[in-house]
Amino acid sequence: MSPITTEAAPVAITQLPTQYDLPCDDGIPMETQRHFMQMQMLIDTLFSWLAQREDGYVGGNMFLYFSAAQLKNEDFRGPDVFVVLGVPKGERRSWVVWDEEQAPNVIIELLSESTATNDKTKKKQVYQDKVRVPEYFWYDPFNSEDWAGFNLQNGVYQPINKDEQERLVSQQLGLALVRWQGYYKDVEATWLRWATLEGDLIPTPQEEAEQAQQQAEQVQQQAAQAQQQAEQAQQRAEQLAARLRAMGINPDEI
Repeated sequence: MSPITTEAAPVAITQLPTQYDLPCDDGIPMETQRHFMQMQMLIDTLFSWLAQREDGYVGGNMFLYFSAAQLKNEDFRGPDVFVVLGVPKGERRSWVVWDEEQAPNVIIELLSESTATNDKTKKKQVYQDKVRVPEYFWYDPFNSEDWAGFNLQNGVYQPINKDEQERLVSQQLGLALVRWQGYYKDVEATWLRWATLEGDLIPTPQEEAEQAQQQAEQVQQQAAQAQQQAEQAQQRAEQLAARLRAMGINPDEI
């Protein structure tokens, strides 16, 4: 990825630029379609999770600015997926730590042949020492065995051990990262997904729509069954009334 540069003179600490002043796109696309889809799945599912909260932000494939020195010296591009809690919702062009007064709580990098070494070494060191991100995860969309998580303890990343369900639990979010085999947008793969600690997958927008459709169909089916039962009850009542009349009994007078 291209370095973050600025043509202006060195910026004083009291004049740090905002997200509107900084570059927000280097024109370099994601590695592959699957990388883009994996990033999209992780971000989209967290949107529905964040919808239940009053605050919080999830983004990805955008610049992360964290220091004045970085503007001049760092060859560094932002994370594939990141989550920030306790901040107002809303669109950002980039994530600027000094503007938001908050670094990401969780970062996920999606590995590829061209980025894996950097993601596991240089970026990991930057997230640990300079951004101080509490939790860092990586995952290779083409090699589901290459995934790991780390949490910051006394300023140093320590590995997160998988639990008995082979999940990596994010203490920051109270969610788990799981590997899920299935179809996403007609592509079958082993995808990295968010799940509740109780074991329920956080649905994608497509799954939410399918669930809503299923619920609507169930409601319609239940309404049709109730209508059928009412008609059957009415039919039985009319048959009983007819038999009573045949016996010389007026059912309306009973």
